[in-house]
Order: sequence, then C-alpha cells, then structure tokens
Amino acid sequence: MFVRNITTTSGFLLMGFSDNRELQILHAWLFLVTYLLGSAGNFIIITITTLDPQLQSPMYYFLKHLSLLDLSSLSVTVPQYIYNSLEGSGYVSYTQCMLQVFFFTAFAWGEVAILTVMSYDRYVAICLPLHYEVIMSLRKCIWAVAAVWVSGGISGTLYTATTFSIRFCRAKIIPQFFCDVPQLLKLSCSNDYLIVIGVAGFLSAVGFTCFIGIVLSYVHIFSTVFKMPSAEGRSKVFSTCLPHLFVVSLFLSTGSCSYLNPTSDSPTALDFLFSIFYTVLSPTLNPVIYSLRNETIKSGVRKLLLNTKFTG
Repeated sequence: MFVRNITTTSGFLLMGFSDNRELQILHAWLFLVTYLLGSAGNFIIITITTLDPQLQSPMYYFLKHLSLLDLSSLSVTVPQYIYNSLEGSGYVSYTQCMLQVFFFTAFAWGEVAILTVMSYDRYVAICLPLHYEVIMSLRKCIWAVAAVWVSGGISGTLYTATTFSIRFCRAKIIPQFFCDVPQLLKLSCSNDYLIVIGVAGFLSAVGFTCFIGIVLSYVHIFSTVFKMPSAEGRSKVFSTCLPHLFVVSLFLSTGSCSYLNPTSDSPTALDFLFSIFYTVLSPTLNPVIYSLRNETIKSGVRKLLLNTKFTG
C-alpha cells in the first residue's frame, strides 16, 4: 500500500482489511458487487412502495424511508472504500472524514428511529386494530418520519462537532475501512475525547430507550398473536413482524458490539466482521428480508420487473 506521511498531513489513513495488493482488488470487487445489489434492492423497495397502490399503508411508507436510509448509509462508506482499494491508498482528507462521520451517524441513528416507529406501527395494527386509522393517520406518519430524519441530523451534528473539536496527536492511522468514531477517539490528546463520550452516552441512553420500546411492542404483539384462533391470521402477522424483528436484532446487536466494546490497537477479524454487518450487510439484506415472507411486496416486485402497470 502506498502510505503517505500521515503524521504531517491534515487527512487520515484508512488501513482497510489488508496490505496485500491482490486482496485489496478482490475486496474492492466484492464490495462493488455488494453495493450494486444493495442499491438495486433498496431502489426497488422505494419504487414499488411509491408506485403500487397496494403498498400505500403506513407500514410500507415507513419501509420506504428505511430503504432510503439504507441506500444512503451504503453510499457513505462503501464507494470510498472501493475507490481507496483500487487506488492503492487509504488516504482520506480531513473534510472527507468529517462528512463520512456526519452522514454515517445521522443515517445510523435515523435507522434506529425508523425501526422504533415501525415496531410501534405493528403494535397498533395488531393490538389496537380498531384505532389504527386514527392513531396512524397520514399526518402523524409524516410527522413521525420528519422526526426520524431531523433526529438523525441532530445526532450526526453532535457526533461530528464533538469528534472533530478534539486534537489529534497520534499518527492519523485508522485500522478500519471507514472513519469510525471509536477509532478516531484513540487518536486524541489526553482527555479531549470525554465530551464525545458524553454525547455517545446520551445517544446510547436514547437508543436503549428505543430498544426497550421495540421489545415491549413485540411482547404485546406476540401475546396477542398467540391468542388468535386462526392459523392463517397468525401466519399473516408473522410474515410482517418476523422480518422486522430480524432486521432490528441484526442492526442493533452488531452496531452495539462495535461501538460499546473497547477499541484495540489491532482490531480482530471479529471486529471487522461486526463493522461489515452493520455498515454493509444489514442495509444490503434488508430488502431481501422484507420481501421473503411478504406476498404483497413480492407481487409489487414482480410487477416492476415484468414491467406491468401498477393499478389499484
């Protein structure tokens, strides 16, 4: 790898996964294929939930915004890594790193928020069906989505402002394939990073509250489902709830392991694997997961791929 004198430049060096040139090229192609598949899947979800009249309920409205967040999140980290791998240098400028931190944390927080809103939507639909149209009215759904995007912007701003207000004393080498906040904190002088820890603690507390809300929603949902006399009714509920539960578990578990575990000077293969799961695989797999057991989505995908006109 071509290594610049990173201690005297204003940028950072992303070490990626390997110093071997052949492996760098291989990783670039693997990430490119994954990025194209993830982008196509999320774009299809966004398209059919916009055009198909059968997919205009609040559940699919929220799913569309989850796909928008996934597509945006993929575009923040993966193209930069592909470019760095093909170029043979992991150098990113100070501004590029700052923008990557802002957009990645904003979209990641937005995903936590939209998953929480989606769990509440499923709770109302299954446990309070007679009040669903009132509670989940179009106006309230729009306000909920607006809150998701605004809260993401606020968290991204807080993380970026505090992270880049610290002084970086050590060699600006990041053993990761993107500008990861925990790795950036290791480069700080003395106790400069404590304010970032405070912001992270506050957002973690809010995130944990969201997690508790999701858990409570599903406790009520499954309690209601198991009381249903109809096996067909239970199957229909599981087809919409289980994919959401899987997505929540995959994203929150891998993200938490990466951000809450102490960072080391030499990240293990498991550390890299966790980072790939919540930055690349999770947003890539979400469209597939939501489509597997949902007949309405599969019908919309078939219409789109077969170029069939969407009708009511």
